[in-house]
Amino acid sequence: MKAKTYIETTIVSYLVARPSRDLLLLTHQEITRDWWQSRRCHFDLYISELVMEEAAAGNPVVAQRRLEILADITILPQTPSVEVLAEDLIGEGVLPSKAAADAVHLALATVYGCEYLLTWNCRHLANAEIQRAARVIAGRHGFDLPTICTPEELMGGSQ
Repeated sequence: MKAKTYIETTIVSYLVARPSRDLLLLTHQEITRDWWQSRRCHFDLYISELVMEEAAAGNPVVAQRRLEILADITILPQTPSVEVLAEDLIGEGVLPSKAAADAVHLALATVYGCEYLLTWNCRHLANAEIQRAARVIAGRHGFDLPTICTPEELMGGSQ
C-alpha cells in the first residue's frame, strides 16, 4: 500500500518556477523535480482546494502550469474537524495568525490521516519545534500528525 501524501503548494510552485539564481533555491527546485519524476509514483498524492487556490494565484501562465500538474490529484474537502484543528493550531500559538493557510494545510493532512505532508515551507511546516507542539494538539483531537518533510527527505532508502 502506498503512503498517503499531502502535497503543499510550495512543491508545485518549485516544479514550474524558472531556475533560481539563488543556489539553495535552485537546489530545492532540482530536488523537487527529481522527486516528482522518480518518487511520486510510490505515493498516493492528495491536495486541497486551498492548494488549488494558492496555485491559481499570480502570473496566469505559470498558474496554469501549476494547475495542470495538480489536475489529476485527489482533492481532500475541508471539514469542520479540519477547521477546528486549524483554529487550535493558531489559537494555541503553534502557528502565528499570518500562517492561517499553513494551519489549514497541516490540519487537512492530519485529519485525513496522511502519512506525509510534503513541503518546502520550513518556517511554519517542516520545522521541528512547530511539529513538536502541533503533535500535542493533534493528539488532543485524536489524530496523529503526519511526518512533515521536504522532497529531499522523502527520496527513499539506498537501492
